[in-house]
Amino acid sequence: MPVFGDRPELNLKTVIFATDFSLRSINAGLYAARMAAHFSARLLVAHAFTLVQAAMEVEVGDRRLSHQRKGLEVLLSREAALLGSTSIEAIPMLLEGDPEAVIPGLADKEEPSMIVLGTHGGGRLERGIIGSVAEKILRSTRWPALTVGPQVQPLSSKAFPFERILFATDFTVAAANAAIYAVTFAEVFGSKIDVLNVIQDDVIEHPDRLFDLQTRFFSALDSLVPECSKEFCEPRTYVAVGGAHDKILEHIREHSIDLLVLGIRKTSHLSMEMRTSGAFRIILDAACPVLTIRN
Repeated sequence: MPVFGDRPELNLKTVIFATDFSLRSINAGLYAARMAAHFSARLLVAHAFTLVQAAMEVEVGDRRLSHQRKGLEVLLSREAALLGSTSIEAIPMLLEGDPEAVIPGLADKEEPSMIVLGTHGGGRLERGIIGSVAEKILRSTRWPALTVGPQVQPLSSKAFPFERILFATDFTVAAANAAIYAVTFAEVFGSKIDVLNVIQDDVIEHPDRLFDLQTRFFSALDSLVPECSKEFCEPRTYVAVGGAHDKILEHIREHSIDLLVLGIRKTSHLSMEMRTSGAFRIILDAACPVLTIRN
């Protein structure tokens, strides 16, 4: 099992809120503003776009700003003004280019940083199309990304939003990296931690082995949280049998989880490899925001 490494620095310099001006972005913007205020970080309200042909002809031929760019600048300034306050400055950032490249690029430039974005779904086919931009950003960035899905209730005015954190692990290197962030977030926000491992049905060769597997996983889960952190985060460990998607969502509902932490990699039942991948389907269906960490 991967060894628990050094804790990351969470003295964030920048929180980047990636917006597409839709209704689904509003809640994500509130989370981004709360994170920026908590860490005394700059809040960059970013939108990535590509010039349409007519606008490109105006800007290249006439060498003046197109109506498309001007309109986006107005929308972005309005959104930044709504999120800014006396305690944080919200800076509009209009970025020309592919979102999956320019949003992570901005995060690299403004490091240490965090990306916050919203996404939504409908039918499974619709989710595959609409959610693709958000998913590509999650796959592309090396920084922590907080995604606020369509099932997340509007952020309340309570002092901090993360009273209980769920860390779901499959004991990979990616999961170990995410564990570090889960514990660090718990310390920063004064949160409690649940640690969950889901044993898939097909790995249990015989029903009699279930008890042995659960015992081994409980022991491994306990070791994921360092002794020095257990006093403040009061970890609770759980082992469930079934599909990761259903069992994680069930735990979120039954234990009033405020934040799910996932480690993502290319080959895992929680992977981000395809649009219909496990991790992104969990993000769409979870009743809480999801913090994803790339290995």
